[in-house]
Amino acid sequence: MRIASVNVNGVRAAAKKGMHDWIAGSGCDVIALQEVRAPLETTAALIGEDWHVVEQACEIKGRAGVAIASRTSLTDVLAGVDALGGTMDEPVHTGRWIEATVASPSGPVRIVSVYMHSGTAGTPKMDDKYAMLDAMTDRLAVLRAEFDRVVVMGDINIAHTENDIKNWKGNLKSAGFLPEERAYQDRWVDAGWVDVHRSLEGAKPGPYTWWSMRGQAFDNDAGWRIDYQYASPQLAAKATAVRVDRQASWDSRWTDHAPLVVDYAL
Repeated sequence: MRIASVNVNGVRAAAKKGMHDWIAGSGCDVIALQEVRAPLETTAALIGEDWHVVEQACEIKGRAGVAIASRTSLTDVLAGVDALGGTMDEPVHTGRWIEATVASPSGPVRIVSVYMHSGTAGTPKMDDKYAMLDAMTDRLAVLRAEFDRVVVMGDINIAHTENDIKNWKGNLKSAGFLPEERAYQDRWVDAGWVDVHRSLEGAKPGPYTWWSMRGQAFDNDAGWRIDYQYASPQLAAKATAVRVDRQASWDSRWTDHAPLVVDYAL
């Protein structure tokens, strides 16, 4: 089963810039999408009729939005604050979490697409991000208890270690690389979740999954690794290959992120 995650930075814009070509050539069975910024009917139409699509749109028009697309049917869909304990205020926390189950030859796999707030240090936006991180941490414990095979993936908007950001020294006080944010990922790993990308790539700088559209960040590979697949140990043990589908050039980009693709031997 080939599973991918990508922040599309607006599904309408991505479709115009080449998203279809990537989907057609990706060989994916399941794709988690973030920041779709469109209603379900639009997202489903743009992904294509051969896919089953579920989505949670944001209540703020043109913002956020998460979806899961699968070649086979998706069941037991749960989204938003209903999944995350119902403790957060809408609409700022909508369009950020959706989960569903897909079948595999060796049993069901629980799929989660998450879009974490970017945050701004020292502002209420960081309070929103920490509230989401707290709720996500609680939900991760429930998922581990309920499902053997589960993968939580998406744009976490945090670079976990110095290997996950090119200019780490210049971002020690920036949202996305604050010690308080990174500590959440430490907790997830300590609880048994496996960062599949890093486990297969090993400890080395990159490969990154996001580059600013400004300046020469993409050409200089001055990126951040902020897109993840966190898998339960049972599923992570089945991971055989990982790749980041970085576009060939700046002008061929259809999103400011690159898809993170993992193969699982199921």
